[in-house]
Amino acid sequence: MDNKPKSREEIFKILDKYQEKDMNYSEGRILGSMCTESESIAQSVFYKFINSNLGDPGLFKGTKIIEDHAIKLIGSLLSIDNPYGHIVTGGTEANLMAMRAARNYARKYKNINNSEIIIPKSAHFSFKKAADIFGLKIVEADMREDYKIDVSSLESKITKNTVAIVAIAGTTELGLVDSIDKISEIAKRNNIYLHVDAAFGGFIIPFLKDAGYDFPEFDFSLEGVCSMTIDPHKMGLSTIPSGCILFRDKKYLDVMVVESPYLTKKKQSTIVGTRNGASAAATYAVMEYMGREGYTKFALEAMEKTNTLKEGLLKMGYEIVTEPELNIIAFTHPNIDVNHLAYLLEEKNWRVSISAYPKAIRIVIMRHVTLDNIKEFLADLKCIADNF
Repeated sequence: MDNKPKSREEIFKILDKYQEKDMNYSEGRILGSMCTESESIAQSVFYKFINSNLGDPGLFKGTKIIEDHAIKLIGSLLSIDNPYGHIVTGGTEANLMAMRAARNYARKYKNINNSEIIIPKSAHFSFKKAADIFGLKIVEADMREDYKIDVSSLESKITKNTVAIVAIAGTTELGLVDSIDKISEIAKRNNIYLHVDAAFGGFIIPFLKDAGYDFPEFDFSLEGVCSMTIDPHKMGLSTIPSGCILFRDKKYLDVMVVESPYLTKKKQSTIVGTRNGASAAATYAVMEYMGREGYTKFALEAMEKTNTLKEGLLKMGYEIVTEPELNIIAFTHPNIDVNHLAYLLEEKNWRVSISAYPKAIRIVIMRHVTLDNIKEFLADLKCIADNF
């Protein structure tokens, strides 16, 4: 750091130089991200509340009320009238809180100290972080050929040390929805905490159901579901970072409480202390701005584009890993190595991702990906295939 301060103009000149290296969602060439450009109203509200700290809510009472409203709005999507929870940084933090709650609850009320969690192979890597941080043993549930949890084998994985079962509504790699209705029955029957990771699916499944799509129940309408992760900064079109953790009952927050004596609120259950209230305000604003009507239109447009991509891929001889349930599609080519295909696409300035299970090119059709982008992408894929 120099002794002499720099001018605003100098600083922005430096920052602009670095930002030029970033990709922009608006270019439509980011095809592997579950995030997208947020609604402009969310951006404006985020800036308006940029200095609010929900870690000390007594100083920001109005922002805390906004967070409560946002939590209630999100709960209305997930079949719960009075949820408990917080707007957090994203799915990782939300999943961490859920696993901490499950562990602490089992430790306090079931005297379980060697905690195990049952997760599918399709689970987000945040559960590995949770296991590392909280000393949990991961037990992987068996998977069916369609890359969903094998419910018939799930119950056999339960032991006296099982503190939580995790199911997914919108898997990170393939966008699939587990049979959560059946998993809920198992969790309820065995008195085990069930967490549903709907970080991606939570802001699209309810609206597709409104439009007539057939999905099994996946939310708090199922008695076994104790908590849910849902990310407003994905299909919810809020600003980054905006995640959410919802609990059915306040007792799950209570088992995580620690003393925070020097703050206006003397107890705290979140993982982080300082929490930017801007994320909560932006989430509330964009949900009110979009309404169910706006989100339903957005969801249907995403599925239309996904189907356009799927049909184009099949016509050219590419192979679809599984029929897309949400706006994620994974594919391979019978004659081209997946890593090499990703390299060739990057050479054409497309940013795709590669799924691990199964190994395939993974595309997420977010709002910034237009039909014109998809047509251009398909044209490049045809060019690549024609050369093999």
